[in-house]
Amino acid sequence: MLDRQVAPPVQPLASVTLPAADVFSLPNGARLHVLRNDAQPVVRLQIVFKAGKWYEPAPGISLLTARMLLEGTATRTARQIADEVAFFGASLECEQGFDRATLTLYCLTRHLPKLLPLVQDVVTASVFPLPELEQLKMRTIQNVRIERQKTSYLASERFSHNLYGAHYPYGNVFDEQVFTLISQASVQDYYRTSYSLSQAEIFLCGDIPQEHETLITELFGHSAPAASASSVASQSPYAPMSGPLQDYVSVADSIQSSLRIGRLWPTLDHADTHQLQLLVKVLGGYFGSRLMKNIREDKGFTYGIYASVSPREHASSFVIGTDVNANSADAAIHEIQHELRVLQNELIPAEELQTVKNYMTGKFANELSTVFEQCDKYKSIIFFGLPTDYYTTFIKQVNHTSAEQLLTLAQQYLSPEEMVEVVAGPKL
Repeated sequence: MLDRQVAPPVQPLASVTLPAADVFSLPNGARLHVLRNDAQPVVRLQIVFKAGKWYEPAPGISLLTARMLLEGTATRTARQIADEVAFFGASLECEQGFDRATLTLYCLTRHLPKLLPLVQDVVTASVFPLPELEQLKMRTIQNVRIERQKTSYLASERFSHNLYGAHYPYGNVFDEQVFTLISQASVQDYYRTSYSLSQAEIFLCGDIPQEHETLITELFGHSAPAASASSVASQSPYAPMSGPLQDYVSVADSIQSSLRIGRLWPTLDHADTHQLQLLVKVLGGYFGSRLMKNIREDKGFTYGIYASVSPREHASSFVIGTDVNANSADAAIHEIQHELRVLQNELIPAEELQTVKNYMTGKFANELSTVFEQCDKYKSIIFFGLPTDYYTTFIKQVNHTSAEQLLTLAQQYLSPEEMVEVVAGPKL
């Protein structure tokens, strides 16, 4: 008889292999990456440009350009674009990040040929109408004003500013006056230089007939090169910090404080990257982590606390974040520092370490359940310049990392004295 009080045995994940992508160089210099899976009759097309914060000539331009991309072209209004996408039950949006901007289309496979001319029109003929641009600027400013009433937003903003420096692309903060002065002409110029198909990486995944690849090549593979290449930011990836190691953002009348504690972190191509991911998971990367057990379960200071790594193409960061009652802020910081020092001085027990390993490998396997998720992993390999066996190595190194190795890494990277610390809350 099955005893439901006994958990089933856990089988460790030994290895993983991502599906191979077919890569084609298009006539104009763009690259097309194709990952096929016919399990469902759906497809995702992503056109990725070097048009994130890292490449913008002035703060705010990359954000405005991405958000205005669907506001009208030479032949379609914003309403016509939205209606055409909705008619086919599709989704089309453009997102701007720290390094890249991505135009993403989801649709049924049979509708892709009808939607590709619309995507081409958006990429090559957007006009950025002035009334919509001014409205977007006003809405963005209003949204930031609202966000800056929240301690969590203020703490994260100041943390990035102090960690990277005010003039580093990852560290500059939203400036309302500068944003207001961005002109239509500057957005159009950025669009012409940064959204060139000749410089794009195109990812097509899902149920893909051969004729769809041919159509994409015809529509996106023959555009002219950009007028001038995007200017790459020249700052060193590890620019000196411009702000203090400890900082306080005063928020009058707030009953909570938000904490952000962290430091610059090795990038994904670092030799210790997989072991460091395991170390961060032990500290605060899942619900049963040490920070959660101490600060949520034992002390009751917060509903949640996390430790995570934010990998970016030019620099990465490690951050511990939580929101606590303002009166508990100092005690929470003390307990965070205590957990950091414990990892620096004591070996992680074998049972705890194995639990975290099982969690990480199981979660990773779950993240490969669809072709879209597999493509996301593949994109990381492309944009971070990682070896093709990166994820196979991830599984092996996580499973074979010892407590002694993690102790050494904790001593190297988790010293509280080297952390940038920001608290946003009321002055007590």
